[in-house]
Amino acid sequence: MANQLVCCCRKRLRSGFTLAADLRIPLDQTRVTVLFGPSGSGKTTLLRILAGLETPDQGLIQFRDDPWFDSERRLSRSPQQRRTGFLFQEYALFPHLTVERNVAFAANPPAKAADWLSRFGLSHLSARRPRALSGGEQQRVALARALAADPALLLLDEPLSALDAATRARLRHELRRTLVEGGVPSIIVTHDRVEALALGDWIAVLIDGRIRQAGPVEEVFRRPADVQVAESVGVENVLPGEIVARASGLCTVQVGGVHLECVDTGEAGPVFACIRGEEITLSPGLPAASSARNRVAGRIQSVLLEGALARIELDCGFPLVAFVTAQSAEDLQLRPGAPVSAVLKATSVHLLGR
Repeated sequence: MANQLVCCCRKRLRSGFTLAADLRIPLDQTRVTVLFGPSGSGKTTLLRILAGLETPDQGLIQFRDDPWFDSERRLSRSPQQRRTGFLFQEYALFPHLTVERNVAFAANPPAKAADWLSRFGLSHLSARRPRALSGGEQQRVALARALAADPALLLLDEPLSALDAATRARLRHELRRTLVEGGVPSIIVTHDRVEALALGDWIAVLIDGRIRQAGPVEEVFRRPADVQVAESVGVENVLPGEIVARASGLCTVQVGGVHLECVDTGEAGPVFACIRGEEITLSPGLPAASSARNRVAGRIQSVLLEGALARIELDCGFPLVAFVTAQSAEDLQLRPGAPVSAVLKATSVHLLGR
């Protein structure tokens, strides 16, 4: 436990919802952890419990060698004793104070506020009040204030949710850079898949009050532990199938009337084949030879533009969703009714038992 954050706790809310979390974050392997899950899964409750703003009914919370909560020992440290910084969705800046005085309120000593303003590129805004700042500027002030308090752990509750889509996209990488350079372990709550991928090193997926999977972000998104996690992290294709053959470290799965080859992970019997839409390559006409093991003929059912991407829904004897860039969709003249080939590698098909 020497370099971990451990939170094994249980709390029942007045609504009847029960949070039963077993969260273990290896602090030596991750700078930024994402607490991810659908709305109502208990993410904010868990964050408030870590901060000391809510008390579990039972359990243990330990940060490195420092116990924060232990129901058996009747130990519960205050937020001040835990030295947690908490960034609320609305940033909670003092409206009557200038930018400099907002940061000085938390800085120790207050004279260091000027250093933090300089570090965050806010010196020229020091005399302004929050209402005169843009959303991105308010976020930087709130982060500077949180870090100026020298926290042991920084907690952020959907810090980009109050911003418009264009501002969110611009600030994701800035937020990630700021957190990494700040040098303080951070936990960010989000239900947005793009934010999770852009911000986190490590992810814990919370569904119905329980941690269903935790690990490196890319690993969890590529290889979800079960169907609910797959659906939560946005795997577009979760297809029922049956393993019909095995050979040379590969297995063949029948999905509808089509055979797909994938890496043999030892699953047996009925399975779900999980395929991310962005791992499917489309080409007009019949399948052509390539190094990919799976080449499936299909017909386009619909083309939906989603910003810079196009969501292509196919009928391949089973429904299949692929993502390509909007420009590629135009260049390839992908239109409803057109025949296409869907190409995917064996490593792109992840099996789950069902």
